[in-house]
Amino acid sequence: MSYVLSCPNCGVREVTDFGFGGEVSARPKSRPTFRELNTYNYFRRNVAGVQREWWFHRSGCRAWFIAERNTLTNEVLFTARPEEVGEAGPGGRGQGGPDGRGEDGPDRPAAA
Repeated sequence: MSYVLSCPNCGVREVTDFGFGGEVSARPKSRPTFRELNTYNYFRRNVAGVQREWWFHRSGCRAWFIAERNTLTNEVLFTARPEEVGEAGPGGRGQGGPDGRGEDGPDRPAAA
């Protein structure tokens, strides 16, 4: 199923212009245990419903941004630059910021 996303910099584009970066999740503390690191790297909530996600505009401005999307319907509720979304953000769920590594960053950009 195809749908459109609105890049905060470039406007509305087909979802095929973007790369999915995964769920927004809190980065472990500075010296995580192996268990904490394993959980961060491999376990996802995979919500059937509204979820906050990282997206990368690979065919446009090449910027990372946050989208809140209903995974059941692919309805995109909002998109915003990471600095525009506070700790609780519009949806009330916590989120972090990207690690600034761009396209060469991890599959799921790290939260600050």
